[in-house]
Amino acid sequence: MIDAAGQALLILMDVHRLMFLGLGVLLGIVVGILPGIGGLAGTALLLPFTVGMDTYTAFAFLLGLGATTATGDPIPAIMFGVPGGAGSAATVLDGLPMAKRGEAGRALSAAYMSSMLGGLFGAVLMGFTLPLLQPIVLYVGSPELLAFAVFGISAVAVLSGKAPLRGLVAACLGVMLAMIGADPQTGTLRWTLGSFYLWDGLPLMPLILGLFALPELCDLLIARTSISPTARYSIATGMLQGARDCFRNWWLVLRCSWIGAGFGIIPGIGGSVIDWLAYGHALRTEKDAAKTFGKGDVRGVIASESSNNAKEGGALIPTIAFGVPGSAGMAVLLGAFLFHGLVPGPDMLTKHLQLSYSMVWSIAIANVLGAGICYLFSGHFARLATLRYTLILPSVLGIIYIGAFEGSRSWGDLYALLLLGIFGWVMKQLNWPRAPLILGFVLGDTIERYLFISVERYGVDWFTRPLVILLFALAFYGLMRPLVQDIRALGGIRGVTSRFSPRPHFHASDLFTVALIALFAVMLWQASGWRQNAMIVPATVGGIALVLATISLLNRMFLPPVPAGLDAEGSARHEVGDRIHMDLESDTGHLPRRTVLLRASVFFGWLLGFMVSMALIGLIPTVPIFVVAFMRLEGREPWKLVLPQAIILTLFIYVLFDQIIHIPWPETVLGQMFPALRPFFPSM
Repeated sequence: MIDAAGQALLILMDVHRLMFLGLGVLLGIVVGILPGIGGLAGTALLLPFTVGMDTYTAFAFLLGLGATTATGDPIPAIMFGVPGGAGSAATVLDGLPMAKRGEAGRALSAAYMSSMLGGLFGAVLMGFTLPLLQPIVLYVGSPELLAFAVFGISAVAVLSGKAPLRGLVAACLGVMLAMIGADPQTGTLRWTLGSFYLWDGLPLMPLILGLFALPELCDLLIARTSISPTARYSIATGMLQGARDCFRNWWLVLRCSWIGAGFGIIPGIGGSVIDWLAYGHALRTEKDAAKTFGKGDVRGVIASESSNNAKEGGALIPTIAFGVPGSAGMAVLLGAFLFHGLVPGPDMLTKHLQLSYSMVWSIAIANVLGAGICYLFSGHFARLATLRYTLILPSVLGIIYIGAFEGSRSWGDLYALLLLGIFGWVMKQLNWPRAPLILGFVLGDTIERYLFISVERYGVDWFTRPLVILLFALAFYGLMRPLVQDIRALGGIRGVTSRFSPRPHFHASDLFTVALIALFAVMLWQASGWRQNAMIVPATVGGIALVLATISLLNRMFLPPVPAGLDAEGSARHEVGDRIHMDLESDTGHLPRRTVLLRASVFFGWLLGFMVSMALIGLIPTVPIFVVAFMRLEGREPWKLVLPQAIILTLFIYVLFDQIIHIPWPETVLGQMFPALRPFFPSM
């Protein structure tokens, strides 16, 4: 094994191969910075270019991109609150508050260093365990995958912060949204609203960008300021401090890397789940985390990013050893195996062991190169935090539209982005946690699919498997622990019941809960007419959601004003530390409510106007018009700033997305009326 690893390193040290590895790294960082594009699209784009390359060069090229996409993801997450990919959503919770405090350089440095260390750890783990994991991976079947998904859902207890009932309701809503589309068991169309767009389900990227990106940008416009008025650290000091933070918290980096690499091995548990699991683990185990996480604690950034990069090494193990992709990106990588006449399986651990170890070295070297390149340009990234919102928003919004459009490349992606953006902004304003909704959405389809497979294959015996029992027990403990702690802190059941008031108190914010109750009731009513196999899981989850939402509303209405030592939902503070609001809090609380609502309407009005213009003349012609109109009307920016930004952004989108990626733009009204104009306006 050691000899094969050494020979693989020597082969990879060829200048030609290192050049392609470096090119893949550079492309991976660019793809990571662009919201919604992701390593999946990047790997698929590069795959045809590997034809004619030798196998070592081809996989170095592809893995250079795949391993470093997660290194670029935290840049927009920290700077703008816009996740570069689904795996960096948790980074927003502490990264953006750090940027607002003027610590953008420190947050970026911590993200790069933890990403590099996590990626190296994932590569090392893969190198040592690749020949040893066959019996373990073969043991994991559909019952264990179901149990892992349920265990992941139990993280809602942590991610819900000080509002456990709201978190569970949001998680149930996420599970139900995941079941939109044609039921794989019966073909029943579930909650598609008569739209072909929803037949294949709601894509993840419009959901991620709508819930997390648009609300932060909306608050930036409402506040009408820069992300941070000043920089707390100089660029060099911030970079050095972030690196020190990682080495000071080396044990946290190691633990979260274990989580990323370990769960990365399990097919179906992607980066959009792993980073939340690592974040929740850090919240529970780090000293005083409950008081500082979500408010700009660098440990939150470290936990999320170290696990996010470590997963690539773990995901490569089942891909190589069994031909079972550990992630969507690895599924595309399997195409490279076919291109080069390779068959994943035992031969990769015997006959082609050197090639397998060259992949390990490619991931390790790519992480080092990726971190170095990001450090090189971090000064420019950190300065973005001090720019006026009128200089930032037009370009970011244009890229977000393209990122959301990558969901299924249809108009439905843009409608979903706008509606989910409004929904996410309301959730943020009312302190409803958004992380559980994402977790429920990602794991909902997995739970339903593996439940039916387990029952069909094992009957009721699947529940008696040792690992299943262990994971279900841990999940039950995780969900019930906050409730039991609160009841004990209030003096038992008698203490809880004594706090209820016979006179209800209804607040305007409770209308949101009422709307959710009505939504669940309508969804359950529609589900009642489906076939049994299509109905059983959605009806169960919907029923639970309806009960929990009703209890949450009754708690709000019948509990008296919260005494000292309790949170906003009446949950007691106890010895393990105050449960915090596990989400970004709005920065617009100092403004009158009328002003907030008016400016929010203006923001979403700009988005609606972008969509109308895109429908009429296409996306590429809309971009310069939108940039000029926004910068001139919102901030009266001088033309010497407006015109260069409009021209550069338009050319960037045209060259990258139209000429290189060849995105099939949606049909426009002007294109239908005047087909002869289409060659001059590609997005028509």
